[in-house]
Amino acid sequence: MKSIVCFGDSNTWGYDPVSKGRFARDKRWTGVLRQTLGEGYLIIEEGLNGRTTVWDDPIGYFKNGRDYLIPCLDTHCPFDLITIMLGTNDLKKRFSVSAYDIADSAGMLVDIVQRS
Repeated sequence: MKSIVCFGDSNTWGYDPVSKGRFARDKRWTGVLRQTLGEGYLIIEEGLNGRTTVWDDPIGYFKNGRDYLIPCLDTHCPFDLITIMLGTNDLKKRFSVSAYDIADSAGMLVDIVQRS
């Protein structure tokens, strides 16, 4: 069985903006991926509402993706593939970062994965 770690924010967690809760497992994109790929794949959801690429959020503690990435990799090792879906929360005004900064931060996460 192949395993895929899906590391992300509320989109990966499955946040439902209407109910303020969570979409059912089969309605989340990770659930659709699971159904599409079939039984030969284990999809590991590592989504957290408010997670950023590398920024510490004074309002949402423990949301820095870089800080949790290595423990996440260690927890799920060995795995076959990782997806990183982050950057949306980096657009919050309080971070004052540009699209370039966000892309650079995402690149830092890729570097961490490649070195692990």
